[in-house]
Amino acid sequence: MQSFNSISKEYLAQRKQAGETCRLFNKSPSKGNLKRIKELFLKSGDGVIIESGFHCDYGNQIVIGDRTFININCTLLDSPLANNSITTGDDCLIGPNVQFLAVSHATNPVERLNKENFAAPIALGNNVWVGAGVIILAGVSIGENSIVGAGAVVTKNVMPNTVVAGNPAREIRTL
Repeated sequence: MQSFNSISKEYLAQRKQAGETCRLFNKSPSKGNLKRIKELFLKSGDGVIIESGFHCDYGNQIVIGDRTFININCTLLDSPLANNSITTGDDCLIGPNVQFLAVSHATNPVERLNKENFAAPIALGNNVWVGAGVIILAGVSIGENSIVGAGAVVTKNVMPNTVVAGNPAREIRTL
């Protein structure tokens, strides 16, 4: 995990700009405002659909694959640091109220007082379905064709072609 200070002037300004873009989109989810959201990202594939209620902190390290659908009220707590992105493969389905939490606070009290944040990438393979209300924590990869059941909290990597559910998410079966 890499660390960064989220209250530096540079990062505050970046979050403010991304937040304003998200607010405009959520107020009026027009094609123009959707285009502005996608321009925040490092890469946005063809045919990406994002519903209103979308939020990200920075956007500049987010990669969204082709034909990915992001349902209402999705939060991507992303990092501005290179190689600490949130990535989805192609043809992913992201349910309502899903949270991708690639950033966390320090557990060391002194580091936390200094507002140190830690980031680790989150990656979804192709054709992953993430059910409603799922929380995916920093450093997690979810293999292609996998399904994450509604309400799961994903703390560990998920193998390809696997169904997981629960808190913490556990393997239910293979596909």
